[in-house]
Parts: sequence; structure tokens; C-alpha cells
Amino acid sequence: MNENHFQNEIASHIGKMLREAFGKGPQSIFVSMEPPFFVVYLRNFLTPTEKILLKQGQVRTIQHTRDLVMRSLIPEIKAYLLLLTGMNLSEFYYDWELHNHSGIFVGLQSEDVSWTSEADKQYEGEEELHREIRAISHRVQKQPEQLFSRMINKRTLLVVRTGNLIDLSKELIRLRDEEHLKQALNELEKKYLRDNKYVEQILGAKIVDVFVDWNFHVDRSVIVLIVRPKV
Repeated sequence: MNENHFQNEIASHIGKMLREAFGKGPQSIFVSMEPPFFVVYLRNFLTPTEKILLKQGQVRTIQHTRDLVMRSLIPEIKAYLLLLTGMNLSEFYYDWELHNHSGIFVGLQSEDVSWTSEADKQYEGEEELHREIRAISHRVQKQPEQLFSRMINKRTLLVVRTGNLIDLSKELIRLRDEEHLKQALNELEKKYLRDNKYVEQILGAKIVDVFVDWNFHVDRSVIVLIVRPKV
């Protein structure tokens, strides 16, 4: 089977899973496989109940419910991907832009990935973007020990950071206050990335969605920027 067939099969399967779990699936699902990365972008994904909660400002309620559901869906997604494509995801990240009715899933294939940019995968503005991401990271936590990014496709930029947490955050994790820490980091970093004119200038594109998620246990985080190239 070719890559497009895999992508269509995965999109169909994930759509079915989400419909069964939430009662409504996304209007569209875009799957990208760029080993060692697996990225799924969801559009128009908000249930009627969630729409009511969102109007009432109950964002935390929606996020908490989705977190509970995702805990059961992630193992199934990973098992299906391994069976269909042979990709063995060691890490899985997800995030939502509820006001845009969108979401992202990101899988990393191996714990032993070397986060180095391949010359043929580099993109225009990569060094400038890394400097800006490091500056934002420093404002919120500290500069990451490792920083890697890749243009998965012309609309999807993935950034992976390792070694980004400060001692205070590590202590909150030890005290099992991960939920509030993740919420704070998520909101702060999105604040600095949304409508970031400098990043848009670097990429020559308009930022449409910003997603951020963390794996505190390995001190790694992912950022996904969905962009619309400027004509």
C-alpha cells in the first residue's frame, strides 16, 4: 500500500474512534507521516454539548473530559498504527484549539531519535525561528537543551524541545500538580506564539493554529504551528 492509502486508512479509523467516543467526529482529518513523526490535524471538532460549555466559558471542563477520553484512545491509536504501518510510537502528544474547533495529535516513533536537522529537510528561516523559540522558552521556563524543528508539510511546522523545565516546575511535578502546570505553560506559550508577527515574517505565512503539549517525565515538549502560506 502507498503512503496516501495509509493516510486515508488512518484518518478513517481515527474519525470512527472519535465519533464513537465523543458522539461526533471531526469534519476533516489530515494525516502526515514523516518518520520518526506522526501528525494528525483535526478540523471542526466540537460536540454540541461542548459548544454550550464553551459559550459558558467552561473550557477546563471540556479539556478535563477530553483528557479522560484520550487516555483510553491513545493506546488504541498506537496499536493500530503499529499494525498498519509498523510505526512504533514511544511518545504521544495532543492539544486542542477549542475556539477554532481544531486539534492535533503528534507521535514520536523512537525514544532513541537523534534530534538533528538533516540538510535536505531544513527550511528557510529555520535558524531565526529557533532563536525566537529559544527566547520564548526562556521567558516561560528556560532555554531548551535541545531544539529541533521540521516542516512536516507546507502548512505544518513541528518543534520539539528537550530539557526545558526549571526546578520549580520539576518540584510541582513531584508534588503531582501536573495539570495546573501544564495549563499555565500551555496558555503562556500560546500567548507568545499566537499572532506572532515576527514568526509569521520568518515563515512567510499566517499562523492559523498553535498547539503545545508536554511530556514532563522525559522533559520534552512539542509545538505545532499550522500556517497558511502568504501568496
